[in-house]
Amino acid sequence: MIPLDEISHLTFDCYGTLIDWERGILNAIQPLLTREGVIATPEAILRSYVQNEARLEQGRWIPYWEILRGIMRGIASDLSFPLPPGEDSALVDSLPAWPPFSDTVTALERLSSRFQLVILSNTDDLLFRETQKQLKVQFAEIITAEQVKSYKPGHAHFNEALRRLGVSANHVLHVAQSLYHDHVPAGQLGFHTAWIKRPSLLSGTGVAPDASAKPNLAFPDLARFTAYTLR
Repeated sequence: MIPLDEISHLTFDCYGTLIDWERGILNAIQPLLTREGVIATPEAILRSYVQNEARLEQGRWIPYWEILRGIMRGIASDLSFPLPPGEDSALVDSLPAWPPFSDTVTALERLSSRFQLVILSNTDDLLFRETQKQLKVQFAEIITAEQVKSYKPGHAHFNEALRRLGVSANHVLHVAQSLYHDHVPAGQLGFHTAWIKRPSLLSGTGVAPDASAKPNLAFPDLARFTAYTLR
């Protein structure tokens, strides 16, 4: 059990936890495949996304918009079709419109009445600024990969959160969907963790490499997590 009365901050992953990135990714890529006459299942598209994102994030740090362009080129290679000029920006251009899950905005509004909310995201400041308009709440801190020059599952986001917030890890509950990107490093650093097990077209860990972690709490969606924490 987590002593909720001792939790002052909730740190959130964004894409996959608050934002329906599977839907956003597929909405960006499937029309392009249709125009090019490429037949690919949604699962194949998402698996290619996972593999290419993980590969690119393991190298030297580059901005996430460049990662997204690299992912798009990788998907074209994996699915064996020539990427038309300029179309490697499809994911970058679409990201600001990736939609929140249906329970996200209400949950954040309710949770903000009790906790300080913080974003820990593998994205760039400008890209997240557009996403934030859809989330409709004020965050105490927003920590991006651009700021820390590192991608989760590295520890930099989490260490920077503790530095900025001025609290110890036992006063923070990290809320995320990805075991690989979030629960493994958060657990290593002593954060309490809540796994939001969003439905995914990919069985197991969703749009992320396989990983093993033991979250403190698990919920099928953010609505039930909110009901639990505010009970």
